[in-house]
Amino acid sequence: MKVEKTIIEGAYIIYTDIYFDERGYFTETYNQNKFNEIIPNIKFVQDNQSQSTKNVLRGLHFQNAPNEQSKLVRCIEGKVLDVAVDLRKDSTSYGKYITVELEENTGKQFFIPKGCAHGFLVLSDVATFQYKVDEYWHPESEDGINPFSSSLNINWGISKEEAIMTEKDKNRKEFHE
Repeated sequence: MKVEKTIIEGAYIIYTDIYFDERGYFTETYNQNKFNEIIPNIKFVQDNQSQSTKNVLRGLHFQNAPNEQSKLVRCIEGKVLDVAVDLRKDSTSYGKYITVELEENTGKQFFIPKGCAHGFLVLSDVATFQYKVDEYWHPESEDGINPFSSSLNINWGISKEEAIMTEKDKNRKEFHE
């Protein structure tokens, strides 16, 4: 396993070992002991999976305290542009964001710490996206930021009009709000 720090405090790109042969491939996608050597005291409680088509943009989502979530995300089919935005006002990376391309069969995963908003855009015809979270979903804590917030200026590679989003996500508040 290889680990890269990112510009967001506490966020990491993780490459798991992947072994290919004539039968296909094998990879250990998660091991609690190995993971806790990198990021201590994380215990995931729920796995989620979604499938979306090209230009679907999900996010930027987060849960407010006391139900904030850390996430370990990966793309198991297709390709996505994954984005995390640091919302922690006491963080050295507050207001910064990172984009990471995640693609099937690469072993590449992205760890997003509590206090960050998260979203992704589907770049392939279809993408299946999987993520582990360390806090259950609490609808009363659910929140989000408009992915096209002018105060973030994220380059999604498509226009707001081309993005396929829920009405809720289209009408989310700006980052500076």
